[in-house]
This record gives sequence, C-alpha cells and structure tokens, in this order.
Amino acid sequence: MYAIIETGGKQYVVEAGDKIKVEKLDVKEGDTVTFDKVLFVSGDEPKIGAPFVDGAKVEGKVLAQGKNKKVIVYKYKSKKNERKKNGHRQPYTLVEISGIN
Repeated sequence: MYAIIETGGKQYVVEAGDKIKVEKLDVKEGDTVTFDKVLFVSGDEPKIGAPFVDGAKVEGKVLAQGKNKKVIVYKYKSKKNERKKNGHRQPYTLVEISGIN
C-alpha cells in the first residue's frame, strides 16, 4: 500500500518504512508528524482526491534535521569583469513513514 502526499510544494510517493527528505519542518527530532494533504491512496479500493482524500493521513517520525550538499551558484557576465560565486545548502527534515491511514 502506498500513498502520494504533498508537503513543501512537492509531491512524494511513500510507503510504510520509507525514509524521505522533505523541506524543513518546524518539529524536533524524535517527534511525530502527520501529513494531511494526501492526494492518492492505493489498496483494494484506490482513493483519488479532488484535490485531497478526505480523512486520509500519513504519519511519520522525524529522524533528523540537516542541510543538503552545497550547490555552487556562479554568476558571470562576459566582457564586464563581473563574477560572483555563492554557495547554498538547503535545509531538510528526514522523516521515516510509520503508517498510512
């Protein structure tokens, strides 16, 4: 059984036991988090939301808060001697999916 959830402006296909990196959530490590925006739930009778499935929830446990690898942003304009180098590390929350209701 799997579900499609939406969080942080992105959609994720999840099953029980999956570990996913989502956009940073304001919860502490070890706490549980509930995703209410469920777009699809599979099973004997698949349920498709319009846009969300009523009463469906996906629960997970927060394993860690962290930052992704650094992405180099380099801006350059030819013949103008303009160069700018920046780095960016996007924060994330690592969540282990515990159940689909």
